[in-house]
Amino acid sequence: MKTFTKSLDGTAQQRVGKDVKAALALIQEPLKSVEREIQAQARAFDPAVEGYIAYAVASSGKRLRPALALLAGHATGGVRDEHRKLAVIIELIHLATLVHDDIMDGAELRRGQQTANAKWGNAISVLLGDCLFAHALKLATTFESAEVSREIAIAATEVCSGEIIQTQRRFDLKLRESEYFRIIEMKTAALFSVSARLGGVLAGATPEMISALDEYGRKLGTAYQIYDDCLDLAGDESRAGKTLGSDIRKGKLTLPILRLLNEKANGHHPEICEMLLRGDEEDVGRLAAISMESGAMLEAVETARVMVREAIAGLDVLPANAGTAALRDVAACVIDMLDGFAD
Repeated sequence: MKTFTKSLDGTAQQRVGKDVKAALALIQEPLKSVEREIQAQARAFDPAVEGYIAYAVASSGKRLRPALALLAGHATGGVRDEHRKLAVIIELIHLATLVHDDIMDGAELRRGQQTANAKWGNAISVLLGDCLFAHALKLATTFESAEVSREIAIAATEVCSGEIIQTQRRFDLKLRESEYFRIIEMKTAALFSVSARLGGVLAGATPEMISALDEYGRKLGTAYQIYDDCLDLAGDESRAGKTLGSDIRKGKLTLPILRLLNEKANGHHPEICEMLLRGDEEDVGRLAAISMESGAMLEAVETARVMVREAIAGLDVLPANAGTAALRDVAACVIDMLDGFAD
């Protein structure tokens, strides 16, 4: 088992967890309703399939994407039943991507439990992810507005396309930062963005507010993916509750590694390239140490921090109310998570 070099310590993790809980206190009841509805989706499947779906949706993560949909609605006109439905659909799409990601990465742990592929193998897991995607898009057709359904489908397509491009560019030492950002905006930020944007649309927000929410989600989602990339490289697997180190093993070049290659090699460039192309387990700790020592990790973290601050600033066009304040608080929690790599 590889030892990871950096992560939030236990006290800091508890503090961030409390901060997230406080930020979401405003939508505690609708979020509980969304959670119950997510769990209930298993009953929509054939009894022979229901158990697989129930397992995939049972592990409750941060639920950030559903929370953004609810908070955006609260900030711009109020939370309605359609916001809850949107939140469920977005989370089902996200869960489908996690099932497929774990297959591609060979991950054995997710949210503290066995991944679907570790439990049942890749064949069942591929189809399980497909079922979650298809079911989410079926639910999306029940919105009165075809535009809402269309935007959800577009976001799902963006997510899948981003994953394909990332897979296509594995072990590509010529990957540029602009290409990396395009990939993570598609595979991660697209769901953050559509959650916040459609939360505003369903609440009857003005075009200016909807645009601000869209940008908030895009920047927050991009920053969150940078955090996740730093965690995968230099986090503590026992605290993260999931398999780490898969990016290096699978040849995914993330922002701290790109900064290391492009600006911060400090005489290690040939060694770094060799380790990246080899993708061995023992190389992950070495690359994490070099990225910390060189400052590449801190540069990546600061890039994400700037994005979050910009996301917060963009909310100034929203009404000054508890929903808008909670959106700012959620973003501040992401900064706290990033700070764990900068101490």
